Amino acid sequence: MLYGLGVTIGAGIYVLVGLAAGRSGMHAPLAFTGAALVMAFSAASFAELGTRMPVSASEAAYVQAAFRLDWLSLGVGLLVVTTAIISAATISVGSAGYVAVFLPIPAPWIISGVVLAMGVVACLATVQSVTFAGVMTLIEVAGLALIIVAGLGHGTDVFTRLPEIWPSAGDTTAWVGIAGTSLIAVFAFLGFEHLVNVAEEMKEPSRTLPRALFLTLGITAFIYGVVVWIAVTAVPPQELARSSAPLALVFERLTGLPLVTMSAIAIVATLNGIIVHMIMIARVIYGLADQGSLPKALTWLNPVTNTPLLATAIAVGAILVLALAVPLAGLADLTARFTLVIFAVVNLALIRIKSRNEAPPPGIFICPRWVPFAGLVSSVLLLVVDLIV
Repeated sequence: MLYGLGVTIGAGIYVLVGLAAGRSGMHAPLAFTGAALVMAFSAASFAELGTRMPVSASEAAYVQAAFRLDWLSLGVGLLVVTTAIISAATISVGSAGYVAVFLPIPAPWIISGVVLAMGVVACLATVQSVTFAGVMTLIEVAGLALIIVAGLGHGTDVFTRLPEIWPSAGDTTAWVGIAGTSLIAVFAFLGFEHLVNVAEEMKEPSRTLPRALFLTLGITAFIYGVVVWIAVTAVPPQELARSSAPLALVFERLTGLPLVTMSAIAIVATLNGIIVHMIMIARVIYGLADQGSLPKALTWLNPVTNTPLLATAIAVGAILVLALAVPLAGLADLTARFTLVIFAVVNLALIRIKSRNEAPPPGIFICPRWVPFAGLVSSVLLLVVDLIV
């Protein structure tokens, strides 16, 4: 559960709270709740597949087991890599606003420096880079806790204005805004699904993995909902949307402390998000190459650090190019869309596996047959609503 919270509660909320407020104003917390509900169906599907097949490179393994098509398995693996690259680029762009509080230099220079510096960390031995990320996780979660404590102690607005969260049934504009924001909110929940990739290392995955998945998603949804509500009550949504360091602005408005206080924590959060993605991307590329799906050269390990340097370099280069070329909102939307496609395919894989009516392995987590259908439909519907909006 702690691992799940570490990879889920991160830079997404620091970077995207302003975008969410701009799109749906006081109703932004509803968008995060809706995104969590969409994720819940897919979390159940991941729980069953993860206990059926507790292996690394999990999404590709599920698709291979369901459809027995090498090209489709490779395609899903590459889509996972692509999504992670876009996600890391989104966080890299978002980091520039917080770093600029300390270094007032052009954003492209900040982005380049951040990505290259984190690329160096990703090349270190795994135990060093993961320890580095773990320490930063504790700091970023503490930052969100500070926002909540400051908001609850600031006054009664957090409670008295609660009715403003829910728009009237006939307010079409508000509901369309919430639907559009839900796609952005999906980005902030990304990470919980990575738990299945460490199932192979769990002592009792059939017991531990489902609990970790559902607790991670539930706790994350609660924290996000509270933080977003405190943010839109402390700072007018449109002002929040214009800020390049939105949570730092919220903290300044609530406590009177300077922007640098929360900006420093937000920098840690964004750097952590970048490094975790780089490590994951390099390992997935390495794994696909080790399976023979990509060139064997990508499996070369540095003899000193024992890390896949070529795979890491590809990840760093791709992240840097995207971060410099595509605006923040576009990157976040792309990440969420690709993730929903992956979730749809994973749910489809479970539907296919269940349709064979084969006896499941003993002791695994079994979700009802309708759950993967709900996960598939909800993921596709959110994509369709996004296209319509």
